[in-house]
Amino acid sequence: MKAKHLLIAGFLGALCVSGLGLAQAPVWPNKPVRIVTGWSPGGNADTISRLLAESIRKRSSQAVIVDNRPGAAGTIGALNVVQAEPNGHTILVATMVEVTVVPPATVQTMQYDPEIDLQPITLIGRWPLVLVANANFPPNTIAELAAYAKANRGKVLYGSLGVASINHLTGELLNLTAGMDATHVPYKGGGPMMADLAGGQIHIAFDSLGSTMPLIRSGKIKALAVTGPQRLAAIANVPTTAEAGYAAIATDVWIGLFAPAKTPREVVNLLHTEAVVAVNSPEMRKALEIREIQPVGNTPEEFRNHIQVETVKKRLLAARIGIKAE
Repeated sequence: MKAKHLLIAGFLGALCVSGLGLAQAPVWPNKPVRIVTGWSPGGNADTISRLLAESIRKRSSQAVIVDNRPGAAGTIGALNVVQAEPNGHTILVATMVEVTVVPPATVQTMQYDPEIDLQPITLIGRWPLVLVANANFPPNTIAELAAYAKANRGKVLYGSLGVASINHLTGELLNLTAGMDATHVPYKGGGPMMADLAGGQIHIAFDSLGSTMPLIRSGKIKALAVTGPQRLAAIANVPTTAEAGYAAIATDVWIGLFAPAKTPREVVNLLHTEAVVAVNSPEMRKALEIREIQPVGNTPEEFRNHIQVETVKKRLLAARIGIKAE
């Protein structure tokens, strides 16, 4: 009996040590974390990536690196994460473009399927676009823009961040809704597009408030309308597209966190917790507020459902305005 009791005690002791070891060795993160974004430094995706990285670093004591991999409308960065080990140590901060717009709507030869190859973690935030124009461009409203464009067929130029970008889709939606034929001028980045808009090489563009506000303040460009459901505090005198009589142009942009598919559920849950903590931090809230970005922080399931709805909408819009897969 004594030997039996010692055996049981030894087994229980080993079990406790084993359990303690598991408790002290977290599943994630147990090595440096890499946050990939498919966009250049300075934009909303980059800013949010760096704030998320700092939050994770502070709470985990692990190194967290932001890896900017711009190009091909964000899909280069997305593909890099799709091909990474699904352990939560390589994650993606992505916009709607590389998840719901470019791959399903416009490209047949994509090397990944976002619905299959990416695991949604949370929707971080969303924001409207602002229709802006060169300061010397005569129209000051959408109605005036439509009239001007009809009187100057083919002469109005609008910029975008490339074929099938949300700027492009919204620009073509404006053409359809307002009966215009403004000509599309694609750019490789927001900086060159805004520089040309301020310089008068193009006349109008849709972009985020964060990208347009410095030029609005300097008087080099002016805002005509906001595509969201309500006016923005920083430009409270600018009406929404619905208020201007063009409700069909209403749209927004969102950004979220993803992991490679097949990432274990326990890791997904830990990533979600860290992302929500970051979204609700004073630092992130302040940065989002400055950019007029509405914070969200929903569940992985809610985010996946949102993506599915958005994908259907963008496919229909791409088909409606005649953008075909290449």
